[in-house]
Amino acid sequence: MTSAATPRLHRLADACQELTAAPWFSLASFVVIVLNALALGLETYGRSIAVAGAPLQTIEYACLVYFVAELLARFGAYLRRPGDFFRDPWNVFDLIIVAAPLMPGIRENITMLRLLRLARIVRAFRLFPSLRVILVGIRRSLPGLGSFLLVTVLVLYGYAMLGWMLFGTAIPERYGTVGQAMLTLFLLLSLDGITDTLQAGREVTEWAVLYYVSYMVAACYLLTNLLVGVVLNALDEAHQEERAAAARAGQPEISDDVSEPSVHEQLAQLHTIIADLEHRLPKATGRARDARPSPVDSVRP
Repeated sequence: MTSAATPRLHRLADACQELTAAPWFSLASFVVIVLNALALGLETYGRSIAVAGAPLQTIEYACLVYFVAELLARFGAYLRRPGDFFRDPWNVFDLIIVAAPLMPGIRENITMLRLLRLARIVRAFRLFPSLRVILVGIRRSLPGLGSFLLVTVLVLYGYAMLGWMLFGTAIPERYGTVGQAMLTLFLLLSLDGITDTLQAGREVTEWAVLYYVSYMVAACYLLTNLLVGVVLNALDEAHQEERAAAARAGQPEISDDVSEPSVHEQLAQLHTIIADLEHRLPKATGRARDARPSPVDSVRP
């Protein structure tokens, strides 16, 4: 590369960086993604194909042209170090989604084309930091969700065996086998129909009250709260990771409720304040006692 071409490449890279960092650029990309999704949805209606088949095809080609131009602009932002473009997973994902429909063998497969067009909707996550936090939070919660699913299966299996012993003969359509019992209990996690199920169980045995009440407490309440805790913890870690990445890139941090101090930090601050007040209180009381006149001094002429 000649020395004369280097400044031009640098100016082009700066222009591409400024373009891709502009808020309107992300908004325009999001609008095109939504338009592409609407066109894909309209194609599921036979009447829409008959009436507006050609316009829908034109919209598809226009969206594809925009996605190619967007990808080229993002690649231009890495002209100083082109290899860094492929280190970003989002760039690799965009490249696959945009380039795959142009490859032979895939463009003739209608099902693959529709799946790739549907996958373009996922690109909306890279455009907004708040959406990226949700996606990263889901990914980070997968190990915790694995443990949660294991605990859920164990609880369901234990209660399914108890249900088979209690109701297997009287209600075989629900508790005839351990598999049917687990399916019944899984559907009861939403507490839909729990009243009728409890009433039907009481007609069989009075132990049904203890069985279903303990199941609601253990599965419906404790496990649900455990799942919420796992997801919230993963979202908090994802937000901290996004803030650190934004700080490294010199971008403004994401401002939302998660950026506030956590409950543990607030309690620690409150404990420090209380300890400081307890430390100061004896000194203030002693000074007040020394400054107060004694009864002898008050009656002395």
